[in-house]
Amino acid sequence: MNFETGMENNTTDMRDGGDCASCGADPATLVEFKHAIHALGGKWKLEILFTLMHGGVRFGALRRALAPITQHMLTAQLRELERDGLISRRVLAEKPLQVAYELTDAAWA
Repeated sequence: MNFETGMENNTTDMRDGGDCASCGADPATLVEFKHAIHALGGKWKLEILFTLMHGGVRFGALRRALAPITQHMLTAQLRELERDGLISRRVLAEKPLQVAYELTDAAWA
């Protein structure tokens, strides 16, 4: 069965990386938008950023706040967010060694 929704002519195939001729958007803006979507993509990234909006949080507290996230997944997501410049990692001079994460100015922007 092939159903028509009436929206077939209103969509554009962007899988080939082509620009939308009817969008009128600046190509540089589209590149920035794609980068933002990639930086925020992932099951936990938005929840991590939301949790960090209240201030710097240590790794253990962040993991408890985001239960049932695994330690491996949290570490991977934090590394990606740090790589993209959305969070900063701060090593606290305490025994035992502790790490805290906080949002960067880029994340707030």
